[in-house]
Amino acid sequence: MDKKKLVLGVIGADVHAVGNKILSHAFDLAGFDVTNLGVMVSQEEYLEAALEVAADAIIVSSLYGHGELDCRGLREKCDEAGLEGILLYVGGNIVVGKQPFEEVEKRFLDMGFDRVFPPGTTPDTAIEALRQDFPL
Repeated sequence: MDKKKLVLGVIGADVHAVGNKILSHAFDLAGFDVTNLGVMVSQEEYLEAALEVAADAIIVSSLYGHGELDCRGLREKCDEAGLEGILLYVGGNIVVGKQPFEEVEKRFLDMGFDRVFPPGTTPDTAIEALRQDFPL
């Protein structure tokens, strides 16, 4: 089986690099082909990279709390760019303040994300979700 291709990055003006490096390493060890865009990634950079490498999924992380604003419209832009159906994952501290995760998750699912992960999610949880979403 070909390795599934992931585009990974920290969206918006966020500069939190440690979690990004941990995720990249974990996904790589789990057998995924990872294109890591690093920090301060725009929606357009995700799209360009996903098109360039023919990605199967875009993994968005955010820790500074503005992920909801930064992610708005990403599914529509994917569709417009010819990436219909690409898996979209988001995780981390993706909203401002303490909000019930169920509400946060619903807002991101309504924005077109396939999976939404709360702060503190382990890489293993995301890897397991990828394996479920990419059946053999």
